[in-house]
Amino acid sequence: MPIYNLSERKIKHAAPGTYADGGGLTLRVSKNHQKRWSLRFTYNRVQHEMGLGSLRDLNLEQARAISGKYRAMAKEGIDPRIARAQERKKNRQAAENIKKHLATIPTFTAAAARHIRTHRRGWGNRKHAKQWIRTLKTYACPLIGHKPIHTITTQDIIGILKPIWLSKTETAKRVRARIENILDATFAVHGLHDAMNPARWHHHLDNILPKPGKIKTVKHHPAVPYAQVTPFMVRLATKRGTSALALQFLILNASRTSEVINATWDEIDLDQETWTIPKERMKNQLREHRVPLSRQAIDLLKALPRIKDNPYLFPGARKGRPISNMALLQLMRKMGHGTKGKKGHYVPHGFRSSFRDWASEVAHYPSEVAEMALAHTIKNQVEAAYRRGDLFDKRRGLMQAWANYLEQTQLDLALYEQQRLTPQQKKAMESIMLKLGSMTEAQVDRMWEKLQQEASPHRGGLDSR
Repeated sequence: MPIYNLSERKIKHAAPGTYADGGGLTLRVSKNHQKRWSLRFTYNRVQHEMGLGSLRDLNLEQARAISGKYRAMAKEGIDPRIARAQERKKNRQAAENIKKHLATIPTFTAAAARHIRTHRRGWGNRKHAKQWIRTLKTYACPLIGHKPIHTITTQDIIGILKPIWLSKTETAKRVRARIENILDATFAVHGLHDAMNPARWHHHLDNILPKPGKIKTVKHHPAVPYAQVTPFMVRLATKRGTSALALQFLILNASRTSEVINATWDEIDLDQETWTIPKERMKNQLREHRVPLSRQAIDLLKALPRIKDNPYLFPGARKGRPISNMALLQLMRKMGHGTKGKKGHYVPHGFRSSFRDWASEVAHYPSEVAEMALAHTIKNQVEAAYRRGDLFDKRRGLMQAWANYLEQTQLDLALYEQQRLTPQQKKAMESIMLKLGSMTEAQVDRMWEKLQQEASPHRGGLDSR
């Protein structure tokens, strides 16, 4: 049983000399006050001594533990010196293997590229893949693109997110999630199962960055006020081409742009007046979405030409492909809308908001029916668990009412019934409706503005409704 003679205090103030702790453990202090441990042990009935290392590398507690280990080896007939040499060789080999393994671990840019190539076919559309590439190139790669993934730290992630966390919260959330996914996948592939993901939100970054829900300001797509959708539809009717028809179909069904431009004929059932969008093409990709088609939407579809070897409702210039994802926005820009547009900063997606406002303020349909028509995900998990149906019959009534509203207000029947139009105003309105098929957009604009000015003393202008 070793007798512990030394203490931390004695060691600290030890003068040059030799100090026995007991059990063969000795501290040697040189003239220049260098302190080193040594161990005396008996192996094969012969006394031996071996150095254990300096006091800087081994404190008193560690020196006692390692000396006890070597004494036990000697009692079992194992030479501690040989055992230590083998252990050091093994450690060197392990370190070399680790070094070689770490050399195979990719940089973040390489890992991101591999992750995107692997998963892009499972994503809903090419736009999603482009968003991944663009956000990572813009925000992540300039800071961590060159770093092997196992060297990326929490400070690196904060350096990426902090500049945009308050000003571009939604983008920052997506960047963080994408980095986390890439690191998780690459850690798994390279066997780094114990590595902590520095981009993890729960119980990590959520303690460092403010909660997104507390700071984000939702920026909605600019939407045409529902009372002005009809004048827009009147102008849209003067446009020729596939994009104009696609935009009309989008407005009638309050659909997303990607849902419309990628719609195929095999999704349409004219007999049942239903458009079934597969779940793979939906934003949430959770379930297919059935759209009840109004009479006006059916009429539009029946008038569409079918192109051989092209399955899309709205075929593009390229063989077998639909119109471009930007086609509808470009059309609206030509009509004076879009960013900094003279006639309003409206975009195609905003017509969904127009429909939602109309459903609430004019049609007075229940909120859940309108939300289901827009294929919005139910955020309340309990409600979502119990909501099994899709309110299809109620949505059919809603969508037909929306199409009727758009059609009916083009004739401004409400004003006729109330007899608020003067004969001159009625004549101007009739001129627009009778000549619409042969008029240019500029002519429609002038006629409509004239009618607005004439109607303004009575109702504040047609667009004010």
